Amino acid sequence: MTARILMVDDEPDAQELFRQNFRREIRKGVYAFDFALSGEAALEVMKGQEPPEVVLVLSDINMPGMSGIELLAEIRKTWPDVGVFMITAYGDNATESRARNLGAERFLTKPVDFSRLRQDLSRAIGDDE
Repeated sequence: MTARILMVDDEPDAQELFRQNFRREIRKGVYAFDFALSGEAALEVMKGQEPPEVVLVLSDINMPGMSGIELLAEIRKTWPDVGVFMITAYGDNATESRARNLGAERFLTKPVDFSRLRQDLSRAIGDDE
């Protein structure tokens, strides 16, 4: 079964970066990615799926409008079973602590280590890749 992942980042280049780094998994049907350029757009994607098809959200923290932390809080409130990994270029202990207290499973810093992310996704989703 394909695991649907929602990638949320205000930088459009992130979409292509994730498509390139997960091209084998996408081709094999291990993962399918949806993309949103804002927290608000991510919530629209999630609300359009009842029950939610997305099993995990990868979200940038610093975005215009709704921050990744605010998105995390909303996801936890509305879809508590959906996993959330936070990604940031500005990793500080206070932000990481806040994200973990709100229920983020992982806190990743940019540039993303895709080998590590693959391992983390495999553990979180339970695929056999």
